[in-house]
Amino acid sequence: MNTAILNSGDLELYVYGILDESESKQIAELSRTDSAIKNEIVSIENSILALSSSFSPVISSNVYEKIKHKIGLKRYKVVKMKPQSNWSKYAGWAASIVLLIGIGYQYNKLSSSENEINTIEKEKLQLNETVTSIENENKKTTTALNVIRDTKNTVVSLGGQAVSPTSYAKIYWNKETQVVYVDASGLPEPPEGKVYQIWSLKLQPQLTPTSIGLLADFKGNKDRVFAVEKTGDAEAFGITLEPAGGSKSPTMDQLYTLGKV
Repeated sequence: MNTAILNSGDLELYVYGILDESESKQIAELSRTDSAIKNEIVSIENSILALSSSFSPVISSNVYEKIKHKIGLKRYKVVKMKPQSNWSKYAGWAASIVLLIGIGYQYNKLSSSENEINTIEKEKLQLNETVTSIENENKKTTTALNVIRDTKNTVVSLGGQAVSPTSYAKIYWNKETQVVYVDASGLPEPPEGKVYQIWSLKLQPQLTPTSIGLLADFKGNKDRVFAVEKTGDAEAFGITLEPAGGSKSPTMDQLYTLGKV
């Protein structure tokens, strides 16, 4: 056993293909007769292969083309050459490993860049959604302010009734356009499965209620200002709490607010 060569580090250099030709020939000759040297060479080669595999995952042809384009690989015509020596053989093998490691590195770098792009796209989408939400809220607020400030509106105050004495609301009614808005900020949040329903009331010759809409999405409307259906002949307005979907006639024991025009 040639212990000196085993411990010299020359075998690693031999496998990598960076020893000079005379030293490579010497080690090649020894490997044919010395099993310890031959086994050590095989062990070093296996270690390098394992290392290169960790850098080079299995990739699809599509991804490989991206990598090839990124690092500038091109197709060249293969020219058959006669092997000159063991040195040339191992030098070519070592160059192949270096290229394999390089491809693995570029693949990992490309994958990292694609992940960063995906993250940026998601953040951009979330930002657009936030901006859209803010714009919608601003539109609702502007609408509410315009309703309150419109001098053509008749404002009808609705006071709390027996079922909820502390409740209150306001009706903004433009008699010319018949447009009706309801400010329901004085109403408690309706229970699950219930909804507030708005009634236009005729008092003479007898009480005649007409539904002009529901206060849907009560939780989502922060300003609590709702547009309902038009009416042109109301003498009073009332708000009742009804089952989800509304009722054909008001549930009088669930009358929350009432007010005359």
